[in-house]
Amino acid sequence: MNYKMIGCLLGQIIRVLGLLMFLPVIVSLVYHEPESLKAFLITAAGLILAGTLMTVKKPEKKDIYTRDGMATVAATWILVSILGAIPFTLAGAIPNFADAVFETASGFTTTGATILNDIESVSNACLFWRSFSHFLGGMGVLILILAILPQSDTRTMHLVRAESPGPTAGKLTAKMSSSVRTLYGIYIGLTVLEMLLLLLSNFDPVPEHRMSFFEALNTALSTAGTGGFALKNASIAAYDSAYIDIIITIFMLLFSVNFTLYYLLFTKKFSQVFKNEELRFFLSIVLISGIVIAADITKIYGSFFRAMRYSFFQVLTMISTAGFATADFTDWSSLSQMILILLMFVGGCAGSTGGGLKVMRILLLCKTAFREIKCVLNPRAVVSVKCDGKAVDKEIVRSVSFYFVLFMLLAAVSMLLLSLDGHDVGTTATAVITCLNNVGPGLNEISPSGNFAGFSSWAKILLSMDMLLGRLEIYPLLVLFTIRKK
Repeated sequence: MNYKMIGCLLGQIIRVLGLLMFLPVIVSLVYHEPESLKAFLITAAGLILAGTLMTVKKPEKKDIYTRDGMATVAATWILVSILGAIPFTLAGAIPNFADAVFETASGFTTTGATILNDIESVSNACLFWRSFSHFLGGMGVLILILAILPQSDTRTMHLVRAESPGPTAGKLTAKMSSSVRTLYGIYIGLTVLEMLLLLLSNFDPVPEHRMSFFEALNTALSTAGTGGFALKNASIAAYDSAYIDIIITIFMLLFSVNFTLYYLLFTKKFSQVFKNEELRFFLSIVLISGIVIAADITKIYGSFFRAMRYSFFQVLTMISTAGFATADFTDWSSLSQMILILLMFVGGCAGSTGGGLKVMRILLLCKTAFREIKCVLNPRAVVSVKCDGKAVDKEIVRSVSFYFVLFMLLAAVSMLLLSLDGHDVGTTATAVITCLNNVGPGLNEISPSGNFAGFSSWAKILLSMDMLLGRLEIYPLLVLFTIRKK
């Protein structure tokens, strides 16, 4: 392990985190919020100083490899979850530091679970920091650092592989550093486009249906990271606008798609996009789930087309793991609720900002199951798992199966531990499911109309760890806690 290089990278990250806190400083100046201004200035200054001291002495050996990359990524996410919580406590928005860490971890992991009972009473600077943490965490904290402060291509590859969601991480261009900047360009472009489209809601004659610039910006940042932090207690339902619902639904879909496909579109490789099996599988799941739920809830909303609006929004908010809400789905039938819970596990496509197991893993697990059935029926047959017409490497198939088993074991252990906190089964089970899959809402106490304030401090820390494990897909944190000095 190259501890000196890992320390230097962490120093760079802490310093950049401090610099990024000047954005909420600007917000606090615009909205005249002295307490928030003081909190973010003090934290920013402290982080910049600490980060600078950590990077004064450059390590002679600068190479890092897979194990170093995973340890760096895990340490980074734990640090930003703790350090990013400091302004919330200093500003008085979240006095309990365990609560503040939960909120910050939820932000950076793009989970969107909250402990706030009255979101609208929180300062604009703190609300912006919550939404901005979604944006930073969506593409990856380290990927942002790599885009701003390019590293060597080998170092970049190991860090990206450790942080990127999905079974594999590859290059878009010849150099990994160029690929990172290309991805961030697409990410920012889609975010700006959504914000502009949300601002068009100001043409609506009903004032309650409109979004201000600040609201549109924060909503776009949250959607980009598929996070779900909203500025209203009732989430997106507060606007009761079909136009806003449709725009957010579309962009939740777009941010759930592998960003590599957008690059292929821009380079006019349309056939590769349309032949992508993961994309087709993902869209099929969304379409079938949306139609089935719409048919099931038509009796609640009076017409099938109105039901479609609410159905597809909730389907996309669950499968993208965004966590926004336009309705409390706990009032829907058991069938609709069960479909939404299953969609939490599916998640977005590999290489997207969505959480969950990822569509690619679900697809490979299904194909592996069918292969095993064929082998049982015909033991002499040689059947390979194929995706996009090509045989999938056996090592990838094995790793996907192992990851699924590890994920389910982790979920089971977390549920058993959380049950000691004394909540009902529905709340306990879905709290773990929603945090591990980085979704946000669950059932009963943590439904879209509830929150996580009722959990004890130790339970919130446990759920915060679940969020980090889910976002980093388990392995980096396991590596961090099992490293040994030689």
